Amino acid sequence: MSRIEQLLARLSLALLWLLTAAVSLTAGKAIGVEVLQSAGIPEPLIDPLIWAGSVLDLGIGLWLLSGRALRWCCTLQLVVIVGYSLLLSLMAPAFWLHPFGPLSKNAPILVLIWLLMRHHDKAAALA
Repeated sequence: MSRIEQLLARLSLALLWLLTAAVSLTAGKAIGVEVLQSAGIPEPLIDPLIWAGSVLDLGIGLWLLSGRALRWCCTLQLVVIVGYSLLLSLMAPAFWLHPFGPLSKNAPILVLIWLLMRHHDKAAALA
């Protein structure tokens, strides 16, 4: 993976996280509320959970843009995506079959993050 490819991977992931943060508080908020309600989450916790997820997503997106401590950022992304996927699999398993792939899209995203981390490590070892 060339430096340009690494930069494009990092920027595309940053855009994904930043858009997810924004959509979670705007156009997609109703979906989040519905999923959390159907999972039996108490009403007073729903807004704080949506805000917490959005702030986490925003933080990851900004961290990616900074380019600092990329290995840690990639590790956090892997943990968060696997965690989100497990939670959504329990709360809304039909998302695996959704035509827009809210869960199935996570597999190639995890691979992209792993590749970015792997190539960043190789570049750091050569420096």
